[in-house]
Amino acid sequence: MSKRLGKLEQYFQNLVTLDENDPNLDFGTRLLLFCLKRLSHLYLAIIQLRLFLYAKGVFRHHTLGCQVISIGNLTVGGTGKTPVVEIFARELQKEGRRVAILSRGYKKENPPLYRRIIATLNGRKTHNYPRVVSDGKSLLLNSAMSGDEPYMLASNLPDVCVLVDKNRVRSGRYAISRLGCDTLILDDGFQYLALRHRVEIVLVDRTNPFGNGYLLPRGLLREPVTNIKRANYIFITKCEPTGAPEIKAKLKKMNPNAEIIECCHSPRYLKNVYSSEKLELAWLQNRKIVALSGIAAPAGFENELSARGAKIVEKIRFEDHHRYTQQEIIEIINKSKTLGAEAIITTEKDAVRFPLLERCDVPIYFLRVDIEIITGAEDFKSCIKRICFKDMEKKTEPSTTSPEKNSAT
Repeated sequence: MSKRLGKLEQYFQNLVTLDENDPNLDFGTRLLLFCLKRLSHLYLAIIQLRLFLYAKGVFRHHTLGCQVISIGNLTVGGTGKTPVVEIFARELQKEGRRVAILSRGYKKENPPLYRRIIATLNGRKTHNYPRVVSDGKSLLLNSAMSGDEPYMLASNLPDVCVLVDKNRVRSGRYAISRLGCDTLILDDGFQYLALRHRVEIVLVDRTNPFGNGYLLPRGLLREPVTNIKRANYIFITKCEPTGAPEIKAKLKKMNPNAEIIECCHSPRYLKNVYSSEKLELAWLQNRKIVALSGIAAPAGFENELSARGAKIVEKIRFEDHHRYTQQEIIEIINKSKTLGAEAIITTEKDAVRFPLLERCDVPIYFLRVDIEIITGAEDFKSCIKRICFKDMEKKTEPSTTSPEKNSAT
């Protein structure tokens, strides 16, 4: 069932990229695109009505008496949000905040039926409590039960609490009352209006900022581009070393009050999926590898490997959030051996979904990636100070590194 849903999702992702004016399209595809466009207009009306009702107080914003930072997107798909959530949580924790990340847990699995029955008989319905992936001390759930991103964040942030629940008001209350948190990061929170945000951070992908300009289901936009005016800070992700001046200028016109920070995803090292072995990126030079991924935008990952000098003998792509089976990995290993590959390289998000193996004849590594700020490092620091109630007028000590380039490892 999940494979069918994955294929259907991939079909619609490919469909929205088509141009309805292309003369090579068949009548059925044109008709489907026409219907999707009409649905986009309906979706727009619903989105704007919802925003209006929240603005007028018909729908209630909940306040929890602590800092709530929303990090989200205007579009669906991979904007590189997880590393940005990680750097915010890490920096806030360093400043002495007790941080919890609240995630929806996309494509997480439900507990087994017998556990749900036992919980119901005990009078403790599982859906009344959030899933605690990490309590800031220990990892408590695996990636299947928590979702890929929450598990990855919990693994990389041992001192930060990570909770999963569609109802982020409920998980926020739990984080405050049970885990003693005073700062909440709302993962993918731009459209989650039930919980009032103090700081609104929106990510824009330089390589595909607004898709084809249409809203769902005809395009990738979750709401109109003009709604970015709600943002306090805008991160332009996946930038070149020179930044993204054209997109930056366009965003500044849409939201002159927002601070705009340009950043890139900077690879750091390779790490073995099944051991603690790490390799420098220089190892990739002239190596024959297989690139394996199940993410929304695999081209960027594959291009990065090629740019590092790797010789990709095969590109294997699965749908986003694909959960690998042992048999699939064994078949990929056997294929890699046949192709003479020296390693299989995957992403960190994919690595958390790999099954255990008794033996691995071709080593499998994931590419560790961090956020690196290209321009706007001082704006990022001021954002952290704003959240932590630091003195915004106090001048920071001069840095030994350039203020325009700050590594966020």
